[in-house]
Amino acid sequence: MQIVDLSHSLKPGMQTYPGDPTFTSSCVASIENDGYAVRALALGSHTGTHVDAPSHFIPGGSTIVQIPLTTFIGRALVSDVSHKAPREAITWADLAQHVPQMGAGTILLLCTGWARYWGTDRYLEHPFLERAAAERIMATGVRVVGIDALSPDETRLDGTGTFGAHEVILGAGGVIAENLVNLEALLDGAAADSNYLVHLVPLKIDGSDGSPVRAFASKSN
Repeated sequence: MQIVDLSHSLKPGMQTYPGDPTFTSSCVASIENDGYAVRALALGSHTGTHVDAPSHFIPGGSTIVQIPLTTFIGRALVSDVSHKAPREAITWADLAQHVPQMGAGTILLLCTGWARYWGTDRYLEHPFLERAAAERIMATGVRVVGIDALSPDETRLDGTGTFGAHEVILGAGGVIAENLVNLEALLDGAAADSNYLVHLVPLKIDGSDGSPVRAFASKSN
């Protein structure tokens, strides 16, 4: 079986969404002193490669534990939008060629190429999904959309940003995966043939609006 790791590593000093809790990992027991090793972790529900539940934006929306596990595993459909410029909208026209392959059980992955800027200020200047495109995606039956960037919405620090993609996808009961990496490795034609399965299984955190995941894609040899 072939495995493609789609996750960033969790480590102190890593980039988070502006204003979110930082990640810390500290030793509370060591083999040398205690005979066993234990670390204390502190992080936000949207740290690193993670998924958003509807309750992240939608009052009364489903929390992570209320979403069926089957939602987080599905056939990969990767759209190469790496030609997009910083802060350029990803429109329905950019995705329309994939419509025949969209539908329930499909996980749509937007490959912007922006993972290469992870940890830098440029990472905040990623392309974003237009609200109208998000509406058309959800109309196909897709319920999970992932992106190799900080957010499917434009990230603005001046308070003028909107969250159209979040509102549409989560409002339809869908799930968003953010901060994915290595999506380029899936752009070999196999995704269109349903050979790759994406796994985005979250931690079972009661009441949570999101969760870090160890995202990966698998394909039988």
